[in-house]
Amino acid sequence: MSREPTQGRNSAARGRRMADRSRGPRPPKDEQPRDEAADIGVEARLAAGVLLNAALEGRGGLDAALSFREVSALPGPDRAFARAVAMAALRRLGEIDQILDRRLQKGPPLAVRTILRVALAQTLVLETPAFAAVSTAVKLAERDPKTRPYKNLVNAVLRGIEREGPGLTTAESNLPDWLAARWRATWGEPALAGLALAAREEPATDLSLKPGTDPAAVAEAVDGGILPGGTVRTGRRGDLAGWPGFEDGTWWVQDAAAAVPARLLAPKAGESIVDFCAAPGGKTLQLAAAGASVVALDRSDKRLDRLRANLARTRLSAEVVVTPAEEWEDPRTFDAVLLDAPCTATGTFRRNPEVLRATRPADVAKLADVQHRLLDAAAVRVKPGGRLVYCVCSLEREEGETQVIAFLRRNPAFRTVAAAPTDLGAPEEALTPEGWLRILPSMWAEKGGLDGFFIARLDRAP
Repeated sequence: MSREPTQGRNSAARGRRMADRSRGPRPPKDEQPRDEAADIGVEARLAAGVLLNAALEGRGGLDAALSFREVSALPGPDRAFARAVAMAALRRLGEIDQILDRRLQKGPPLAVRTILRVALAQTLVLETPAFAAVSTAVKLAERDPKTRPYKNLVNAVLRGIEREGPGLTTAESNLPDWLAARWRATWGEPALAGLALAAREEPATDLSLKPGTDPAAVAEAVDGGILPGGTVRTGRRGDLAGWPGFEDGTWWVQDAAAAVPARLLAPKAGESIVDFCAAPGGKTLQLAAAGASVVALDRSDKRLDRLRANLARTRLSAEVVVTPAEEWEDPRTFDAVLLDAPCTATGTFRRNPEVLRATRPADVAKLADVQHRLLDAAAVRVKPGGRLVYCVCSLEREEGETQVIAFLRRNPAFRTVAAAPTDLGAPEEALTPEGWLRILPSMWAEKGGLDGFFIARLDRAP
């Protein structure tokens, strides 16, 4: 699922040069300015390490760590900087470790490697001046008795990289080996190369607009552009609440690919529609904005809070129900059902790079079983002559194509309705021979990419 951004630095444009970058400009030793920023920025770098390690420890770890004292106690700009550094380190972790492993004959403790990772994320991705990153890294090593014996090592490694350059790295190294092998086998070598490049980049922010809103006016207000389908894309950063149009409720944050499933469902005014697994709610807003009578269903009351807030802000309405979809006892059937099923979310790695490290091979089969049950629960909610759209933000066939093939065998009353990508704001190359959509993050690379999705529309016979 897509997430609303917090404050942070835009590294998308600046991060492209890491693989072939050598020595950067450095003031002569006697002309280097006093690093006052490092004196006050140690806590932010410490928080970046906390966020990085939390993300590597498991799914949802980074979000949970935002409430840790080391992070939550920081002023807003420092929290944003810490998160930007952690995200940069996650996106380039394989390359950063390649660089470090060339210079570390014996692996130091994790706490020391974390300090080095944070420093290199700053210098090689965010282009922080080397003198500031190195000075702060040494201060971090000095403050902890467990890392203090390694402070000279930290200084020597970082100074050596600054002096001699990082050397060549490969984008594919940022992908876990098992996922790279799966994607190579499933999508082919050229697609894997594109996915690896997409994983490096910080994405822009995409906005879905209420009907009647002028996309050109919104794009001008947020210094953005208009994508096929009407999504506005902007590189703007900062607190969303301060952006033009936020208080007016004219738009909400939603990746361009995440907006496609609701368009494929083709909601009409007055129709009854249920949005299974609705949180965080972007698709519910699309359905409600079309004038449908919408039930938004999700098992997580907390995750529905964002939907409630956005419904109020956009002055749209939906019936919000907190319950697992497969256990919902309501007897109603609907003109249409939208099921954005829980999944490994591997297609969202541009916005959530932690999913690449948190996902395990066993998760694919486990979640495929959940998707199977939810599809069957959704099918019985579709009126005769109604329609069902199934989607997942996963790149794994077991969660997408395989699910629909098995569903159609179990439910002969349903048939595939072929999608028209250009009408939906989706890449033309996303159309499969079956008429489904398989969107890869590497598509529309010239436009900045988009999240990975599988989407299929299944209509029930009258």
